[in-house]
Amino acid sequence: METLGVLLTVPMNQYLEEELDSRYNLFRLWETPPESRLDFLRAHAGSIHALVGDTNVVADAETIDALPRLEIVSTFSVGLDKIDLHKCRERGIRVTNTPDVLTDDVADLAIGLAIAVLRRIPQADRYVRCGSWKAKGNYQLTTKFSGKPVGIIGLGRIGMAVAKRAEAFGCSISYHSRSEKPDTNYKYYSNVLDLAANCQVLIVACSLTPETRHIVNREVMDTLGPKGVLVNIGRGQHVDEPELVKALVEGRLGAAAIDVFEQEPLVPEELFGLDNVVISPHAGSDTLETCKAMADLVLQNLEAHSSSKPLLTPVL
Repeated sequence: METLGVLLTVPMNQYLEEELDSRYNLFRLWETPPESRLDFLRAHAGSIHALVGDTNVVADAETIDALPRLEIVSTFSVGLDKIDLHKCRERGIRVTNTPDVLTDDVADLAIGLAIAVLRRIPQADRYVRCGSWKAKGNYQLTTKFSGKPVGIIGLGRIGMAVAKRAEAFGCSISYHSRSEKPDTNYKYYSNVLDLAANCQVLIVACSLTPETRHIVNREVMDTLGPKGVLVNIGRGQHVDEPELVKALVEGRLGAAAIDVFEQEPLVPEELFGLDNVVISPHAGSDTLETCKAMADLVLQNLEAHSSSKPLLTPVL
């Protein structure tokens, strides 16, 4: 039987790459210069039946069109915004992702970021390291997270996990989603402005779709206000980044804790000098345990496809 040809779009998890290399005929797209990648795909199009990507590069229409024998796209992520699902549906290409296994880690980071920005943990750490505690005395007073009203945009798996964690801190929970969720007592708001007006910590945890792009805009930030905190563990495109920078610099928004950015790995340099910001390098699911579980799920989906068995986490 022909060995499955797998295209790996970017370097990601070392364990995953090694396992793919040992099990399949692996093609590493990033080893080819960007200007030559379309030619590379066309040259190997007859051998590539599967594609593995992550939050950075998966399968756009041009890539799919260059691979006429492509059968399955398996992404090392939950998000599907880098996959042309319409094109996959047209071609009958199967699509899988890695839901559930990363829920806890992303929710943990959301709460950690909220606490870090309110208690100014990175800034306090720098204060001690540079000798200021000894030279200048105690660090400034900060703000508690416990008991704050928390609003969540998107009450899916991750949003619900965030809500349960925030509840443990005595926070009241409200949310906005496409529709009201059954079996929850959390307060539902049908629009984001009302949600922002009734919370102090606003956490973005929804999927990225055309409707949710820049769902947090200037009006939402102004409504959240000078005492409000924005936490984004969704996608960078959920937030109008230039408006975020202006709102923080001008003091119209109190603080922000951001794990995702519009043009990763590029981060607006204006944020680096702000003490009311905590930034993280899209690390929501980046723990040893979860990355191993995600990699195993990618491998299991590819194995199921190769064996004509049901996929474990089918999207299409």
